[in-house]
Amino acid sequence: MSSIVLILLTGVGLGALYFLVASGLSLIYGLMHVLNFAHGAFLTLSAFIGWQVAQALGTASWGSFVVSILVGAAVGALFATLTELVLIRPLYERHIEQVLVTVGLSFAAVALFEGIWGTDAVNIAGPAWLKETTEILGARIPNTYWVLMLAAALVLVALVLFLKKTRYGMIIRAGVENRAMVTALGIDVRRSFTLVFAIGGAAAGIGGVLAMHYTTFVSAHLGATLLIFAFIVTVIGGLGSLTGAAIASVLVAVLQQFANVSLSGTGDFIVVVLLAVVLLVRPTGLMGRKA
Repeated sequence: MSSIVLILLTGVGLGALYFLVASGLSLIYGLMHVLNFAHGAFLTLSAFIGWQVAQALGTASWGSFVVSILVGAAVGALFATLTELVLIRPLYERHIEQVLVTVGLSFAAVALFEGIWGTDAVNIAGPAWLKETTEILGARIPNTYWVLMLAAALVLVALVLFLKKTRYGMIIRAGVENRAMVTALGIDVRRSFTLVFAIGGAAAGIGGVLAMHYTTFVSAHLGATLLIFAFIVTVIGGLGSLTGAAIASVLVAVLQQFANVSLSGTGDFIVVVLLAVVLLVRPTGLMGRKA
């Protein structure tokens, strides 16, 4: 019983991390139809800057932990905003060029990060509580997973409330449906779309800082590794569906954990098989809509 509880809860915690990475990706595609392959670079840069901020303030304190998350979110938002203004805005409705530009940016970013911080992974430390465990039904769950679950829940609620309850959220949704009409009303849709990129980058930044605490290291390839699972989660959940991404994140992570424990570490293979099945049976994903 305890082993099942351990697998389930660690799977949900890992799924929370996948959602933090995938939420911005899903938001940007769902509202702007931009497949951003540079999303992992937002995450990696935020992790590195967050680590340096924590180092300066003292890695063992909760204050430095919270500040590093906030700084990571700000860095991710700033990087994403610059990417949208400089690279994406001139290429709206030119999807092939968007893909090529964002892929190129992701490769360039990895090389830049290696040049600044080196090619070796940097071990990181955080508050001592994160390294401890909490017992649930006989299973000892690492406390890092509880932080990931809380952060993912807060990000999901914040994104849904922003899109459905705020003026800018309504403008963004209206601009996606009929950009010409919203522009005719005197509303600058481009500014709203830049805001979407900033929010997606901020979510990636939060995910980046928490990802380095989950893995206990940060490297130039951290974002690229997690981006693979983020894309899998986004496709399975349905491109552009935040709720679908949340459900798929948990489904993928729990299945991955069960396969790693019960099937000799075949979790990644099973996830790819699940992706293939979803693409064959329901190409729009679990909660995606047909174009």
